Amino acid sequence: MDKQNVLARRVQRNASTKEQARTAYLMLIPALIILGIFVFYPIVSAGYLSLTSWDGFNPEKPFVGLSNYIRLAEDKEFWNSLLVTVIYAFGVSVLSVISGLFFALLLDAPLRGRGIYRTIYFLPVVTSSVAIAIVWKYMLDYSGLINTWLGKIGIAGPDWLQNRWLALLALTLLTVWKNLGFNIVLYLTALQSLPKAVFEASEIDGANKLKQVRFIVVPLLRPMTFFVIVQALINSFQAFDLVYVFTEGGPRGGTDVLGMMMYRQAFRLGDFGYGTAISLVTLVLVLLVTLVQWKLKGSDEK
Repeated sequence: MDKQNVLARRVQRNASTKEQARTAYLMLIPALIILGIFVFYPIVSAGYLSLTSWDGFNPEKPFVGLSNYIRLAEDKEFWNSLLVTVIYAFGVSVLSVISGLFFALLLDAPLRGRGIYRTIYFLPVVTSSVAIAIVWKYMLDYSGLINTWLGKIGIAGPDWLQNRWLALLALTLLTVWKNLGFNIVLYLTALQSLPKAVFEASEIDGANKLKQVRFIVVPLLRPMTFFVIVQALINSFQAFDLVYVFTEGGPRGGTDVLGMMMYRQAFRLGDFGYGTAISLVTLVLVLLVTLVQWKLKGSDEK
């Protein structure tokens, strides 16, 4: 009888497990359909399109194999865009971490009107990228507001948007400022979750605020810093709207990031196959950068 009871319980348990698995699969079907339509199908379609030569209008899409990728490897314009994107992404990620943590520490202090300051810093995040880029473009014009202020203190302002390195620097600062409020919110959330007992113990041991930040806050915020870096890198490799309005990739390719080159090849020159190849290479680069970041994060935690 005992063996029969044990066998019956096993059968019931297996039936219950199968029922739960069946229910789980049924619940996943809507999400899988959405992913299939809006994620997997576009990726597969783009992969095929990158192997063709298509002008965007002709119903026929001549198959050219890997010609677009071979052309990409030999294209000096692509390598310039890749170099510009890497420099831009590195600058944005580093400055995003430094500025986000710095202002988060300031806004985490008991200041009067702290909520108002937090709102002000977050405003650029919800403001139109096009509007912000236009304002910055007029400010950094040779006769714009920045050079006017510099002239009042006896400094001859440079032509910011006609020098490739100054234009790239201005674009980097614009991107960091645009996303500053979001990074502040991330770091504020992480700061408020830190254990208070650690700071109280460090104060007893004589640690001042700077030492607390260096030896307690920065190490404990590594997971959030990792997230901010990865997010900044991904956004930088996907950058388009700010660059298009601010500099259109100029001067002389100084801010011609991969997103601008892809747009120009596909929508201005009508070479959708080549433009799609650029977009897929960008996707692979983003995946590789994220994977490297995950590996580095894992090695730090061991």
